[in-house]
Amino acid sequence: MSPTHFSVSLLLLLLLRSTDASVAPHKQQAQTLSLKTTPDPQIQYHNPKLPPRAFSLSSSKKFEGSSDLVQLRYHMGPVLSNSPINLYVIWYGRWASQQKLLIKDFLLSISAASGRRSSGAAAAAAARSPSVAEWWRTVSLYTDQTGANVSRRVVVAWEHEDAACSHGRSLTRLSVQQVIATAARALPFPVDHRNGVYLVLTGEDVTMQDFCRAVCGFHYFTFPSMVGYTLPYAWVGNSGRQCPEVCAYPFAIPGYMGGGGAGGPKPLSPPNGDVGVDGMISVIGHELAELSSNPLVNAWYAGEDPTAPTEIGDLCEGLYGTGGGGGYIGQVMRDGGGRSFNMNGRSGRRFLVQWLWSPVLKSCAGPNALD
Repeated sequence: MSPTHFSVSLLLLLLLRSTDASVAPHKQQAQTLSLKTTPDPQIQYHNPKLPPRAFSLSSSKKFEGSSDLVQLRYHMGPVLSNSPINLYVIWYGRWASQQKLLIKDFLLSISAASGRRSSGAAAAAAARSPSVAEWWRTVSLYTDQTGANVSRRVVVAWEHEDAACSHGRSLTRLSVQQVIATAARALPFPVDHRNGVYLVLTGEDVTMQDFCRAVCGFHYFTFPSMVGYTLPYAWVGNSGRQCPEVCAYPFAIPGYMGGGGAGGPKPLSPPNGDVGVDGMISVIGHELAELSSNPLVNAWYAGEDPTAPTEIGDLCEGLYGTGGGGGYIGQVMRDGGGRSFNMNGRSGRRFLVQWLWSPVLKSCAGPNALD
């Protein structure tokens, strides 16, 4: 999902940029499976074939097969094992209340109990399987050198709203740290430098350096000289008006791929009716998974260059279900209204979120796997 024109040097650079949610998924090996049925007659499995994006992490199948080829290794750094992981969400720019609620429902679903193991009021709010919480279990398989796992508890500890865009409507990778510093100073309590993670979410009215061209999101850590502490953080932007065909794929397809044209492939219908935010949620999941398993860019990644690691989300970009590859995104579910999803969240929410690399299975994994 990158632009059609790149210089050779830029293309090589992007191939290595893995702390970012790349604008294109990895090409998977072609597979086809017969469609399955679900206990709910209103929900069916489908494995839509969409055109592969022009830019890809790799043209081989190495990244979906054996870890002997992937060589995802632990580099002795910390993971987010302290429980809970406290998310400090910064809403930068213009956000509708329903959009914020949708994203928070996803974040709160990470720790939500499964409905089949709950009762009473808890069951009413819990997610049905396959769930977001089950998806996060893959992340929790990653450990540090003491054997401590990534925490399975993720909470929204605090929210900060900056609708006036105190640092302008055009951000850079450096100025986003100034946004975090401003939010940290507004905290009514000391900065949480033990369990805290900052999540900067920019609205449709805000641009970011390399957004839509090279990245849809990225994660890194703050510089003490700017924020006062070394704090893991992630940034993700709402591409709804700027580049949905780039960062909200497969809910939008670029015109040069035939998207929307007569006889061309049709984009999937988003599960919550918001192309930009529904697409954004998968990028948020991608970044949080990598941030938790590689918060200081010295823990879990493939490759020898820590400035350009290939992480657990990068290895599975574009894969959402069993049988993905060769243009197929994998078998996902479709409800009676034609909306596609692959996992359930709290309070009846549904989401389409990419799979992640499992250190146990040594392959991409998700809660909606059929094999």
